[in-house]
Amino acid sequence: MRWIALTLALALALPAAAEDAPAPDTAAPRPVVSVIVNPETGLPISYVGTIVARIRADLGFPLIGTVAERPVSAGDTVAGGEVLARLDPEELDADLRAAEAGVTVAEAQLNSATDARDRARELAARGVGSETRREDAERAYVAAEARLEQARAALARAEDMRGLATLTAPQDGVVTEVFAEPGTPLDAGQPVLRLAATGEREIVIDISDSDAAAMRTGMAFDVTLAANPAITAAATLTRIDPVAERSTRTRRAHLTLTEPPDAYRLGALARVTPSIGVEAGVVLPLSAVLDPEGAAAVWTVDRDDHSVRRVPVTLGPGTGDYVLIADGLSPGDEVVVKGIHSLEDGQIVGPRVAE
Repeated sequence: MRWIALTLALALALPAAAEDAPAPDTAAPRPVVSVIVNPETGLPISYVGTIVARIRADLGFPLIGTVAERPVSAGDTVAGGEVLARLDPEELDADLRAAEAGVTVAEAQLNSATDARDRARELAARGVGSETRREDAERAYVAAEARLEQARAALARAEDMRGLATLTAPQDGVVTEVFAEPGTPLDAGQPVLRLAATGEREIVIDISDSDAAAMRTGMAFDVTLAANPAITAAATLTRIDPVAERSTRTRRAHLTLTEPPDAYRLGALARVTPSIGVEAGVVLPLSAVLDPEGAAAVWTVDRDDHSVRRVPVTLGPGTGDYVLIADGLSPGDEVVVKGIHSLEDGQIVGPRVAE
């Protein structure tokens, strides 16, 4: 009986204990995926690139023929106007001789037509020649004159074709690759060799979309030669290829060298770093921006009270999935980059979680 009474007492006491117990804590604020922005966001410390010629061209003949000689080879340095290759001139020389003969014949015919015209005019003036004969002589003279002009045009064309059989360097440069050896038959326009101009040189580097968004045309870089870091130069960003490489998904940036030393030879490796004081800008994923097509804004976190607030920003150029923030953020700001559409102004959030 005593055991039954104790059990009943405990059962009656439980509801009262449950009512007196404190309510459980509300759910903790959710953590946020965010980044701490700074002027160099998205920019690595340096890049390694290759020195190349700013102007490169595949050179060939604009006519069909067979390569007779190619006095230069890959790696040779050539001057503007220097002979690079020649076609077999046998057929072209025959065409040239035929054109020259055509001019000689046309000149003789014109001389005969001129004499006949002059006689017909004189006889008509004396009244012993018919007017019809004079008119026929005039027409024969005009036709002979036209044939001479046609023959001279054919000769000029034959001389041009003969000149095109010699391939010369359009400017100073280095032969970087050859495609045809002596004896090779060529179609019109088929390249014989590749020439890289030695005048202007540039450095090409491969960069990601976020890096491309942070760079702007005219941005200055300091350059050091990989083989000898003591040899330095300056470069300026001139352009970034608009289409990414299919395999690597990177973009190629072209930096023009300013008065590079002679040691900066084509094909050498160089390390480039953004110059001190260059305004790089802040780069964020496009997914972190609210209403990028209208009143663009981002969510920033105030860690004093762990609240978020909507901050208007000015967008700069974008590349791929990244965009440059031109104005509205300061170095050290914490910006939410995921889950931005489920936040409210003043909402309390939890600790920061890196992507």
